[in-house]
Amino acid sequence: MSEAGIGSGQGTRAWLLSEYPASRMRARLGRAYATWLRFAVNRLAVVGLAILIALVLVATFAGVLAPHSPYAGDLAGARLLPPLSPGHLLGTDDQGRDILSRLIHGSRLTLAVVLMVAVLTAPVGLLVGTVAGYAGGIIDTVLMRVTDIFLAFPKLVLALALVAALGPGIENAVIAIAITSWPPYARMARAETLAVRHADYIDAIRLMGASPLRIVLRHVMPMCLSSLIVRVTLDMAGIILIAAGLGFLGLGAQPPAPEWGAMIASGRRFILDQWWVATMPGMAILTVSLGFNLVGDGLRDALDPREAER
Repeated sequence: MSEAGIGSGQGTRAWLLSEYPASRMRARLGRAYATWLRFAVNRLAVVGLAILIALVLVATFAGVLAPHSPYAGDLAGARLLPPLSPGHLLGTDDQGRDILSRLIHGSRLTLAVVLMVAVLTAPVGLLVGTVAGYAGGIIDTVLMRVTDIFLAFPKLVLALALVAALGPGIENAVIAIAITSWPPYARMARAETLAVRHADYIDAIRLMGASPLRIVLRHVMPMCLSSLIVRVTLDMAGIILIAAGLGFLGLGAQPPAPEWGAMIASGRRFILDQWWVATMPGMAILTVSLGFNLVGDGLRDALDPREAER
């Protein structure tokens, strides 16, 4: 690299990390860059991020990457072929379908479930927790007792009951998982709100005439976002496992959809002799869950203000 390039890179770094930013945009870019530097120090977190980026790319370009159809199989000539067979890198299942192609297309279902659950649960939990923490009194008591009712049931058991009532299907599975996943976010948001609701800057905003709704939406919720992002990322692995468990029990995505839990269920009959039918989707679930956990650990360290001061 030329000296000009090195100087330019150092100049950009100094501009971003300046202690006296000249604008709000520069300050935001500087905070984001400093967060990335703390995140990148954790090599395992970078590995997890690479796994998640690969998941997004595979799901986006599944139609191009998959060598075969995920639904059509060759019962006559390609049933239960082992890995590294010609034309079938990870082998085939009992219907003669290419396992690699089904895993690639199944990544779309996994990513869709994760995104939909996050979109549904995170805002609900954040709103309930911040309103309860800021309002206090009877509102806090009612909202937290409702939260406690949901927390009293194990997630998988409650999800099973809800899916059994709503009927099998990926949409109902997402609804059931979302209903069981928001209470921890509400608890976390309430704790964060209780820590800041009597802060000096909140009192100043209140004295300026801001309504409680504006204070909650514009000044309290942003203070909870860092912890919420970390918690959501760490919970994604559990959500994937619950979705896979529902698919394994036949309550999630229905055949012939290439859902990883359903693939394990169909391959459990051949686990002793044709081990790859159930093992390959299990490895996919393990890899993606590990990626979310590693990224969550990295974000927890990067967004922790105590780490930032070190």
